[in-house]
Amino acid sequence: MAEGGIAAALANVDERDNWKVHFADTMRGGQYVNQWRMAELHAKEAPDRVRELEAWGAVFDRTNDGRILQRHFGGHKYPRLAHVGDRTGLEMIRTLQDHGVHQGIDVHMEHTILSLLKDGDRAVGAFGYERERGRFKIFRAKAVVLATGGIGRAYKITSNSWEYTGDGHALAYDAGAELIDMEFVQFHPTGMVWPPSVMGILVTEGVRGEGGILTNKEGKRFMFDSIPENYRDQTADDEEEGWRYCEGHKDARRPPELLTRDHVSRCIVREIKEGRGSPHGGVFLDISWIKQKMPNAAEHIKRKLPSMYHQFKQLADIDITEQPMEVGPTTHYIMGGVRVDPDTQMTRLPGLFAAGECAAGINGANRLGGNSLSDLLVFGKRAGEFAAKFARENQHGTIDRQKIDIVAREALASFERRDGENPYAIQKDLQETMQDLVGIVRNETEMRQALEKIGNFKMRAEKTAVTGNREYNPGWHTALDLKNLLTVSEAITRAALERKESRGAQFREDYPNQEERFSKVNTIVSKSAAGSMQLRLEQLPELPEYLKQVIQENK
Repeated sequence: MAEGGIAAALANVDERDNWKVHFADTMRGGQYVNQWRMAELHAKEAPDRVRELEAWGAVFDRTNDGRILQRHFGGHKYPRLAHVGDRTGLEMIRTLQDHGVHQGIDVHMEHTILSLLKDGDRAVGAFGYERERGRFKIFRAKAVVLATGGIGRAYKITSNSWEYTGDGHALAYDAGAELIDMEFVQFHPTGMVWPPSVMGILVTEGVRGEGGILTNKEGKRFMFDSIPENYRDQTADDEEEGWRYCEGHKDARRPPELLTRDHVSRCIVREIKEGRGSPHGGVFLDISWIKQKMPNAAEHIKRKLPSMYHQFKQLADIDITEQPMEVGPTTHYIMGGVRVDPDTQMTRLPGLFAAGECAAGINGANRLGGNSLSDLLVFGKRAGEFAAKFARENQHGTIDRQKIDIVAREALASFERRDGENPYAIQKDLQETMQDLVGIVRNETEMRQALEKIGNFKMRAEKTAVTGNREYNPGWHTALDLKNLLTVSEAITRAALERKESRGAQFREDYPNQEERFSKVNTIVSKSAAGSMQLRLEQLPELPEYLKQVIQENK
């Protein structure tokens, strides 16, 4: 559903772009705790995946000579995002669904998986239910690919859809796979803050890519106040240079609004906390100011950002061609996820693969905008290919009926309780706890409180009660989602406690600096034999010389 575009070094707008610059940008953005092999494969293979999408019928905005147009985005040195206005994700969904259906793929819409099925250590299928009718289903499979997205619904304010409840993370963890880097949760700097009914809905980074600026209530462009040292050479000295960059001048450097998302979010929080925020607790994002720079600005904005124009007109009664938007940080993406082999995307469980946001490694401590869609394409293809290869080389495993009976009984238990807990109340309490205690700015005391509360929510979740029957029952679905939400919330909190430093999306006010001892480690979360969550630090694989050279050349 991402709007801004697909990051790929096609070099259609700036011929200086190539996979090496994209790789260096991704590693710098991730503060060098990325899995280098994934970042390398991603940068090299993304252009071919975008061209493949085009061959399958995806419609892209075009340059004057008919090539795929690319726009500027935060953390990327050159204009790199292939896009369709600000509706890129929808175009990708349309193209891939259409292509998949024509390939003869069976699609089971509106199904939720409750458990992965194993034969020994190998994944051999999945057990779930049809949401509409509540009927259980067993899927036998020689290989399973998880591509379930993120964890945003563990937080109160999020840009994520209602189904982002960490299902893939929790399914893999319960089955015995490892999770890595769960402390790195990205807060997108610009979500809607008003009216309350739409709080958190995303305002694409494309607005800033097209020249949008961030100001406080005094009208000051505050992003110029704080530029990180490792980005100073790539950032504009003044507003004029920043605008020339947005217009495509190759001798200009990016405006500070296009620094990485973790940094922009923290600057916004600083303005709000110090009393310089907008009336509804955010800051102003203004694209209307470009009418000082171009004669047909209103038409230009509507053409480049049609979804944003309609979103604000319909939901907030604001015309973004005339007025600034009010925005603030919203939980957007988790860099952490299921640990996979960089080349094959297989987890440590044979037959279980993961791709996209629920897998981890490519982004390190912070993801650059637009890398999520190309990550999906590059590693979705690899996961599919290697899952198919695994399936060809292996037979079906044995399904454990007893395990299915246990999971089914647990799933239906909340119907049998008459005076238990309301699942919505537990979910609301969890979201507020994560927002307040494990949010953008963290410290040990608050995170310890959060762990205590999560333990309490687990006990409450075991006593949920729902009414009605299994058909069309959102209360029941919420009760089932709680287990996954609690698993990912605990993993995020434990990993954040362990990383006693600030790096990328993890900002700790009790450890505000980067620490050398954490610069080359990942946090690894796994389930112990006794069922408790265990955590260890593991050394990152050493960067090979030729990639060190690439980073050096693109400093």
